[in-house]
Amino acid sequence: MKLMESVLNTARRKHLAQATEQRDTYWIKRFILYHGKRHPATVG
Repeated sequence: MKLMESVLNTARRKHLAQATEQRDTYWIKRFILYHGKRHPATVG
């Protein structure tokens, strides 16, 4: 999953807390599921 890898890499590069990584990835997954598993770039 390229999007989630990118999110995690960015969070780690910025030295964010693990709890922040988990929270952010949770909400990104929820967003994607809410919009029918479409990529966020295509949601508009």
